[in-house]
Amino acid sequence: MRVVSHTCSNTEIVCALGCAQLLVGVDDDSDFPADAVAGLPKLGRDLELDVAQVRALRPDLVLTSLTVPGHERIVGQLRATGFSILVIDPRSLADVFASVETIADALGCPARGRELARRMREAMPPIQPRGARPKLLVEWWPKPVIAPAHESWVTDLIGLAGGCNPWGETAGKSVQVSDPAATAASPDAIVMSWCGVKEDKYRADVVLRRPGWEHVPAVARRCVYPVTEAFLGRPGPRLVKGYQALRRIVAECGSP
Repeated sequence: MRVVSHTCSNTEIVCALGCAQLLVGVDDDSDFPADAVAGLPKLGRDLELDVAQVRALRPDLVLTSLTVPGHERIVGQLRATGFSILVIDPRSLADVFASVETIADALGCPARGRELARRMREAMPPIQPRGARPKLLVEWWPKPVIAPAHESWVTDLIGLAGGCNPWGETAGKSVQVSDPAATAASPDAIVMSWCGVKEDKYRADVVLRRPGWEHVPAVARRCVYPVTEAFLGRPGPRLVKGYQALRRIVAECGSP
């Protein structure tokens, strides 16, 4: 089977299933596992996928997703190629586990998918805090501030780690957080997980110097943490590392 993976989370799932040898091309952001993707053709970033190049690879299966706003256009172009397309669109953490099994089924290794999903679940046990759950604002973007909302696996991860997402009941995948909303929500910690930005480029001072945020508890206490988007924004096996990072943050900024 010849597989093209569009989106890094799908690539990481394929490799975690032990099927890296099936990949014949990936998107430009698929950078892990490095040894598995190093020699593969890169087909463009998520919203700039070179569909003609995908067509030239003659894949038996194209794995794509709707996890990035605007992906619908690319998915439509991929469908027009006539190749077999599998579209992954997880929202909750349960959806992520299900998508692992769905991809495994498509690759002909359903037992591996069930096992990988089981290991992920077991690696993320729910933490019951002794007191009030610390409130965590995870930032997908700093200006304007974009945070995960109800339909997000990150909201589930925060809950498992012993915290809560102040916008966890807000409808949708994400929400724009205004200055007054941040002050009213009073998050205890802010997690920088800026999409498309390398972790070494995250700057806490961008958060700490925001006008009007000086009374936000996380800012007043300087509880601002970097967690690479690779661990929180990619709905695949490395969400376990994101959960572990959130647990450490909850332990520092609250009393789990």
